[in-house]
Amino acid sequence: MRIALINENSQAAKNSVIEAALRKVVEPMGFQVDNYGMYSAEDEEQLTYVQVGILAAVLLNSGAADYVITGCGTGEGAMLACNSFPGVICGHVEDALDAYTFAQINDGNAVVIPFAKGFGWGGDLNLEYIFEKLYCEESGQGYPRERAVPEQRNKRILDEVKKVTYRSLTEILKELDRELVKGALGGARFQEYFFQNCRDQEIADCVREILGRDDD
Repeated sequence: MRIALINENSQAAKNSVIEAALRKVVEPMGFQVDNYGMYSAEDEEQLTYVQVGILAAVLLNSGAADYVITGCGTGEGAMLACNSFPGVICGHVEDALDAYTFAQINDGNAVVIPFAKGFGWGGDLNLEYIFEKLYCEESGQGYPRERAVPEQRNKRILDEVKKVTYRSLTEILKELDRELVKGALGGARFQEYFFQNCRDQEIADCVREILGRDDD
C-alpha cells in the first residue's frame, strides 16, 4: 500500500511529527509513505483545506496513492473537501477507536485528523495508536463481526450512489479555478511522486495540461 501524507497550512508545523509516527507504524508492515507536505509553515506552496481535497482526489483517483492521511485544525474542513470529490471516502478520526471502526465499517481510503484538537503531551503517541488501528487488519471486515454482511452491503450501495452523484475527476479539475488547482498540485515533491506512481493516463494528461507540462 502506498500512503500519501498531506498537511494544510494551519498545521504544517506538525508535518515531521506526523510523518515520523506514520512511518514508524506502517513501514514495518511493508507500506510506503509519500510525504506531499506542507513540510513547514514557511513553505512557499501554501495548501488550504480545499486544496487538500483536490490533491487527495487526484492521488486516489489516479492510483498514485492507495490511502491518504490528512487533516486540519478541527479536521472538519479537510473532511468536507475530500468528500466533495469522486473516488474518495474520507473519515474523521480523533482516536484509535475511530480509526478501527472507520476502517472496518466504512472501508474508506482517506482519513482526516484534527491536529489542533487535544494535540499536546502524548500527541505523537495518539497518532501512532491511530495508525496502528487503521491498518492492523484488512479493512471492510465489519465491526462487530456479526454486522459484517449488512455493513459490507451498505458500503457497496454507497459506492454505487457515488458513481451516480459525481462526475469524472478530469471534468471537475478542468472546470475548477485553474490557479486553485495549480496551487494544490504545486508542492515541492508532487511531480516527482505523482508521475512516478500515477496509473491513470487520462488524469496524468489532465494534470500535465494544468501544470503546463508538454512532456510525455
